Amino acid sequence: MDLHLAGKKVIVTGASKGIGLAIANEFAKEGASVSICARGRDSLESARELIAGNGGNVYADICDVSDKKNLIKYIENAVQNLGGLNILVNNPSGFGRSDDEDGWQVGIDVDLMALVRASWTAVPFIEKAGGGSIIHTSSISGLTSSLRTPPYGAVKAAVIQYTKTQALQLASKNIRVNCIAPGSIDFPGGTWDDAKKNNPKLYAGIQNSIPFGRLGRPEEVAKLAVFLASDAASWVTGETVAVDGGQML
Repeated sequence: MDLHLAGKKVIVTGASKGIGLAIANEFAKEGASVSICARGRDSLESARELIAGNGGNVYADICDVSDKKNLIKYIENAVQNLGGLNILVNNPSGFGRSDDEDGWQVGIDVDLMALVRASWTAVPFIEKAGGGSIIHTSSISGLTSSLRTPPYGAVKAAVIQYTKTQALQLASKNIRVNCIAPGSIDFPGGTWDDAKKNNPKLYAGIQNSIPFGRLGRPEEVAKLAVFLASDAASWVTGETVAVDGGQML
């Protein structure tokens, strides 16, 4: 299917590895110009080179998305370098696990307020382009209880709720807003890669809970993100789609 994304301008925050990198890479394969950001310079440059290998314009910059001024500056610079903006993908997570002040604060700062502020900054540019799409990355932890990671689950639930409100709010500007809720996704340097090495009992338990007997891959999430952002999903907004291989079942 031709998703007609060639020439589109896309920002993906938190895209130096894992799901974010896979999403940015998938957009580049479709012919879009892509901007990515992350906190680490080395991983960001490696990601930029990978995406650039698929052709098209790639702009990469260091950004701590929990820093309001830093985030706004990054998005404005990205729009300038891309020559406009059609699609925003809010992907980063602080992975607030501990049920204490630090766990809750990082979740609120990175998982929630960063996507709110990024949206506030990006919407005028997307509207100027005639409309477009916003994609938020939540988690199946936001759709059910989250005993091991209370802050993470609660904040991801807030992202799902905000998706619905924002979709209604921005429909008049011809901007669709949708949310993806990945299950357990395994990739080098990720949370489950760490668990596989350091907590094999937990990893095996999660793997056994998934009907297909394996964890998901970033590319399996990325393909949904690209579809939802494209005109092929032109009548889909305010939705949250789980990508979990039946894990919640």
